[in-house]
Amino acid sequence: QVQLVESGGGLVQAGGSLRLSCVVSGNIFSINAMGWYRQAPGKQRELVAAITSGGSTNYADSVKGRFTISTDNAKNTVYLQMNSLKPEDTAAYYCNADLVPWTGWGRGDRLDAWGQGTLVTVSS
Repeated sequence: QVQLVESGGGLVQAGGSLRLSCVVSGNIFSINAMGWYRQAPGKQRELVAAITSGGSTNYADSVKGRFTISTDNAKNTVYLQMNSLKPEDTAAYYCNADLVPWTGWGRGDRLDAWGQGTLVTVSS
């Protein structure tokens, strides 16, 4: 069974920084890409940043230049460094992994896995 566990959320003043972490655990054959999404109250979930196994990154226009996504492949961990935070960054942040699990008999079906979310609140 695959699990994604986020940490690092909290309350910060506008202009401050936070770093989110997400550890992927379980029987994993490969991870194709990982990303961070967020959902503010009353809004749809949106992509914040994503990174492929090859290191290619993609960012939402609203966070470019302020947020940085990175991975530690040895630890199956993805990070989101968030700087110059704004009140509009307030949301629940979710980790996502596009991966192939290991079943014990071989590769399983490709899986889109999600963490439980961590809350980021930016005060003005």
